[in-house]
Amino acid sequence: MINVYSEIGKLKTVLLHYPGEELNNLIPRYLEELLFDDIPWLPLARAEHDAFANAFRNAGVKVVYLEDLVADVLKDSEIKEKFVKEFVSEASIHSETLKEIVTDYLMGITDPKELVLKTMAGIKKSEMESDKKITLTDYVVDYPFVCNPMPNLYFTRDPFASIYDGICLNKMYSATRSRETIYAKYIFLYHKDYKGTKLFYNRDNELNIEGGDILVLNKETLIVGVSERTHSGAIEKLAKNMFYEQKTSLKRVLAFTIPKMRTFMHLDTVFTQVDYDKFTIHKECYETLKVYEVTKDEEKVGKLKVKELNDTLEDILEAYIGKKVTLIPCGGEDSVSAAREQWSDGSNTIAIAPGEVIAYERNDITNKTLKNYGITVHTIPSSELSRGRGGPRCMCMPLERE
Repeated sequence: MINVYSEIGKLKTVLLHYPGEELNNLIPRYLEELLFDDIPWLPLARAEHDAFANAFRNAGVKVVYLEDLVADVLKDSEIKEKFVKEFVSEASIHSETLKEIVTDYLMGITDPKELVLKTMAGIKKSEMESDKKITLTDYVVDYPFVCNPMPNLYFTRDPFASIYDGICLNKMYSATRSRETIYAKYIFLYHKDYKGTKLFYNRDNELNIEGGDILVLNKETLIVGVSERTHSGAIEKLAKNMFYEQKTSLKRVLAFTIPKMRTFMHLDTVFTQVDYDKFTIHKECYETLKVYEVTKDEEKVGKLKVKELNDTLEDILEAYIGKKVTLIPCGGEDSVSAAREQWSDGSNTIAIAPGEVIAYERNDITNKTLKNYGITVHTIPSSELSRGRGGPRCMCMPLERE
């Protein structure tokens, strides 16, 4: 069951992905293509991720893992076959012969979780029954993988987003991450606990949108970032579906424009909610931010109205939550600290209850500032996890909040 009507309601169930062999399959030559700046050391990344999961468990939050939910679904042989065929069709394998070989290889893995983890980790040519050259590409392209690894999977925030009692199943910005949404598709089609969930956006839509840009302010208001990875047209599509097709309680979408650059890849890298009336903000973003309100056009059925909001961000937020708003600066007031801690996701906190968040311990200035504003901060180690350019909010997807 999906039930997420805010960013701060007491968290009950959260989805994670335990970092796997996909990180060991990162190599320097292809880091940029796979959206990494550095290579995490897997043993320590896993230890840090265990600390992250335990921070949730210690707060009474149920932790479920992406790979386990998909494995549950693939116990059905017919669904397994359908999944493998779809996975191979999207794996950028251009040889029909090689597609058949990879399909047979994956179908031959009898344990469902092992199968899921193998699709995530990537498949090396040397892992096949024979690593002999069988296609022209084998002869002319020096590349070790038949199927690329998916190292960004531990950022479960992005492939889909929980909104109210449904999901936005996302169209990812980059080809590298496009296959990640297959797993969510099969969970929400077939898993006994989640099948039948409302679908507000689908992965086969043309325009990209990612979960790090979607914030649930309350039962009537969404905030969605117009960013490097979320297209304005996708926000309009999402709004129309929620206004007209699904008939949700949504009354408005606030579109926040942020600079379209890797430093600010998603809205939640510069802005998150930490309490009823408190938000983190990166000041560099604040100075350039524009906000547009998207609502139903009451005079034209099926259409939208868009207007720019010219008040301060504090006043805009106050109008929709009914409380005076405080913006807490990432890195404090010092511009050097702010830039450094934004790079290591100081603003990217995840609320487990109102006024209680999980944050990276390395962002000590931001964490001290949060505490000065009365926020309880649970810190986790992050020397390896942060190499993937994402913080605690990036690494989880709430499935259920009070």
